[in-house]
Amino acid sequence: MEVKELGHVVLFVRDLERSAHFYRDILGFRQVAGMGNRGVLFSSGRTHHELLLLNVGQEAAPVSKGHRAGLYHIGLKIGETDAELQDALDQLEKEGVTVVGMSDHTVTHSLYILDPDGNEVELYIDVQPAVWKDNPAAVASPTKPLYALSKQL
Repeated sequence: MEVKELGHVVLFVRDLERSAHFYRDILGFRQVAGMGNRGVLFSSGRTHHELLLLNVGQEAAPVSKGHRAGLYHIGLKIGETDAELQDALDQLEKEGVTVVGMSDHTVTHSLYILDPDGNEVELYIDVQPAVWKDNPAAVASPTKPLYALSKQL
């Protein structure tokens, strides 16, 4: 067997409307289907759906913090230029989204944000796509502070 691509991510959410607003209206995913109050499916247009939100209700335990097993974050490519990343940062700040980090990973520049349930989401741009294609080891380069944006954390 060979995995061809990561198909989709499914997240349990405590407030379906709040999370749908975040992923649709702030991050720009296209809502492709709804499942009543049970869930919502989203796509960037690459495939039938890349994200499914399943409503588990307010009584569900929140995402645990700190050292733990499980999902750390999901990464979403938003472009290939620092200007696109800066525009994203400006929009996120206007929306009051919590930004928890900014990093230069050599092959990508990344913003790290929290969704309404506390799941971490990486928004990144491919800085030089040919770098990791020509030198796959560059993906494991040490993380550096991101100085390409006007604001630093």
